[in-house]
Amino acid sequence: MTFGLKLALWYAELTRDVTRVERAREVISVGKLSGAVGTFAHLPPSIEADVCRTLGLQPAPVASQVIQRDRHAELLSALAITGSTLEKCALEIRGLQKTEIGEVEEPFAKGQKGSSAMPHKRNPIGSEQIVGLARLLRANAGAAFENNALWHEGDISHSSVERVILPDTFIALDHMLRRFTRIVSGMVVYPERMRENLDRSGGIVFSGSVLLELARRGVSREQAYEWVQRNAMRAFHEKRLFKSLLLADPDVTRVLSPADIERAFDLDEQLKHVDHIFARVFQEVTV
Repeated sequence: MTFGLKLALWYAELTRDVTRVERAREVISVGKLSGAVGTFAHLPPSIEADVCRTLGLQPAPVASQVIQRDRHAELLSALAITGSTLEKCALEIRGLQKTEIGEVEEPFAKGQKGSSAMPHKRNPIGSEQIVGLARLLRANAGAAFENNALWHEGDISHSSVERVILPDTFIALDHMLRRFTRIVSGMVVYPERMRENLDRSGGIVFSGSVLLELARRGVSREQAYEWVQRNAMRAFHEKRLFKSLLLADPDVTRVLSPADIERAFDLDEQLKHVDHIFARVFQEVTV
């Protein structure tokens, strides 16, 4: 997968998160004035309708003492899922910023400290913070699920919990979104290092392509897998070029020509449909 496709994947998932949050907002936008047990014993439904209209809410079709907490659970779940998307993106940035990978870096300001003990380090502290806060959002969503089960027409065991989880969740997610926006806006990408990391494998990343090419030529998948694996393992352990080993393997060359093998190692061939995927993500074509 190209780094651009990773970003497209993040974009697509965050778009779904927006849809989930908008749907949850609609679900939560209800009110009730139907009394202690929801029967309108003290006032007519028309008053509830007038008050809700003034507040921009819909009257809850049926309620007990309280609006049912499945609505709040859906909201907290949507926010937690959004947090988990940010966590996934941040975790990827952290992984790609490892010294031994070095393909992506968070923005690092002049004079910023990465580690108090090791001055050379440029730790992805923003991404680390996002990952940590995502755990908090999931825990809060779990508390919202617990709030759904109330005694009979309703108790107030949910109230003390919601006084914590609702403001904390919104504040935390707002901070995560702002932090993530700053990270992505200033992110440093090293495409040359990405290519170096691919080349460092000695070509074994193309083993799947060679396997498919052999299968297309009539070799059973089991046999093709054995041929490819033995050469890939040699390339890995002996620090040899995978392509050179294949070209010297009589079993492989009996089926594939040098041109066939060369084609299996063509990176452009691997990425020939990337533009189509981008078009699907950004809805430039109909599938």
